[in-house]
Amino acid sequence: MRLDGNRIRSRRIKLINMCIFCKIINQEIPCYRVYEDDKVLAFLDIEPVNPGHILVLPKIHYQNFEDINETDLSALILTVKKIGKLLKDKLGVDGYNVHENNNPIAGQEIPHLHFHIIPRYAGDGLGHWPGKSYQPGEAEEIIKKLKN
Repeated sequence: MRLDGNRIRSRRIKLINMCIFCKIINQEIPCYRVYEDDKVLAFLDIEPVNPGHILVLPKIHYQNFEDINETDLSALILTVKKIGKLLKDKLGVDGYNVHENNNPIAGQEIPHLHFHIIPRYAGDGLGHWPGKSYQPGEAEEIIKKLKN
């Protein structure tokens, strides 16, 4: 079944109306705003991994990383950089993680593209994900698939 333009717009409007981040952007739900301009909003996560955990998202509803156009992506990533510097300058953090979950299988709970900026503190108990080794021939097979 092929969707016509009107039905696609209707589905997109329905998604936006249900999206908690769109409601935050539209000030229907309160948040602790850290930074805002015409394209991007940054606010404190209500369930922080560490104090100062900030979410950065485009004001236009994009479901995931592949959907966003280059202009809005540039604005988004430049804001991520700005917020990282803000955490270092104002909160005195030594480092931070930038994380984006793309699609539910990767842990995306809210289908609106967003980055987590998580301040890191000595002894905060957070680790890094475990690395794995490739099986013999596996890396070559992956390269073959990616390049063909």
